[in-house]
Amino acid sequence: MAPRRLYTAVGLAAAVVHLGALANRYALDDVTIIVVNPTVHTLRGLWMAFVRSYWGGNLNTTVFRPLAVASFALDWQTGSAAWFHAVNLLWHVMATLLLTVLARRWAGDVAALATGLLFAVHPVHVEVVAYIVGRSDLMAACFTLLAVYAAVERDSIGWSAAAFALGMLSKENAVVTPALVASVWIAGIRPAPTGRRLAGFVGAALGVGAAYTILRVLVFRQYDQGITAIAPIFMDLTPLQIRLTGIAGLADAVRLLFFPLHLSIDYSPLERTAVTSVGDARFLAGAFALAAWVALVVVAWRARRPVEAMGVAWIGLAYSPVANLVFPIGVYVAERLLYLPSAGLALAFGAAVRDLRPRPLAILLGVLVTAGGVRSALRVPVFRDNVTAARALLRDAPHSYWTFNFVGWQMLWDRRPDRALEAFRQSGAMFGKDSRVYLAAADAAFTLGRPQLADSLLAQADSACRRCLVSYYNQAMAARLRGDSASADSLVAHARRGQ
Repeated sequence: MAPRRLYTAVGLAAAVVHLGALANRYALDDVTIIVVNPTVHTLRGLWMAFVRSYWGGNLNTTVFRPLAVASFALDWQTGSAAWFHAVNLLWHVMATLLLTVLARRWAGDVAALATGLLFAVHPVHVEVVAYIVGRSDLMAACFTLLAVYAAVERDSIGWSAAAFALGMLSKENAVVTPALVASVWIAGIRPAPTGRRLAGFVGAALGVGAAYTILRVLVFRQYDQGITAIAPIFMDLTPLQIRLTGIAGLADAVRLLFFPLHLSIDYSPLERTAVTSVGDARFLAGAFALAAWVALVVVAWRARRPVEAMGVAWIGLAYSPVANLVFPIGVYVAERLLYLPSAGLALAFGAAVRDLRPRPLAILLGVLVTAGGVRSALRVPVFRDNVTAARALLRDAPHSYWTFNFVGWQMLWDRRPDRALEAFRQSGAMFGKDSRVYLAAADAAFTLGRPQLADSLLAQADSACRRCLVSYYNQAMAARLRGDSASADSLVAHARRGQ
């Protein structure tokens, strides 16, 4: 197949199955990070993004993604939600093409076609393409792929370091870039540099990491009382229990990569619960997934299939920063976290099927593209707005406390505090460790003119987290945005009494 036809085919596949995203508006975290974030609403955000938290204010002081926020500020000037989604679509097409280029160089045209088509239509990618704030994953993946290309195909220290830096400024999981570059060299796909040249690559990577760390520390010094995110499932767990639960989550990651039939916006308790014993079947399933990953790398390596070995290794390396094994993060399992790891799956798949005869290969790719494309296209409208997202949550994650917390917030914004209070109380009954649920419920109670109930809910919030005063001010800010200054004043007064 001619290169132009190859790249056109995979690029069109990536675009066509996600075209429905152009009808989407703002959903979920799009509202907080874009719609009500003043940094995004002016061109000054192009540089102010580099001195502020990703979330704005002190909603979260662990996330720094200035390049993504700067791109939102640029897009905001168009006044069009469709433009935001079109840009996301272009980033996905670009990532697909970059991965296809690498696959073609490492394994030939047939492998490149299979790799590109699988990556283009994989249903696990819908969340990052059809959901605006998924752009940080798209950008980080593109720059990571560029960094790998620059290092192993062009032997360019400068361009690889520049792409690595841009990836880190897009999302933190680009930190795996040096490891991915090294995996290509170790697998023998391309000869590794030696001596001073290798030292140059190592020094450049360390320099980018140091510069990013210094910038991050300087930015977050202003948020001395901000919120440090940890996934709710990890609350009150020991370090060992966190790792046991993290290993159990690997089974979900494998399922989503290989059998993405059931997709969900959320995997919070009680959809998923903590694992506290090595005898737990969920831990054993995750441990089996981890062992299978190691075994596949070893088998492919011994079979002298370097691209397959590297592709499988890529999956684990790219997932490692978000696997909650080294340290817990703010999310337990999420489909968006699999965007970069799935590039490794696509590379391994493409290399594995390149020797098939034309007819079986065509049938296999036809089935995969049709099944993946249809599943992805049907999933895209879930992210149309908060109403469609809430319906999807109630259908896909009915046991998640966060589902009802989200529904409660929609009721608050719709000025239906009675329904909001009901949803928040149901959320708190399902999982009582998140103080923010009780704060939101108290907000609804104040709005309804029920101060005694609100005070009892605030007592529950204090019991769940005695050092979360910042959450009161965040809740008060949300009340003021709704125009409910009385509720905001009551929340602030309680917070001041607790200082």
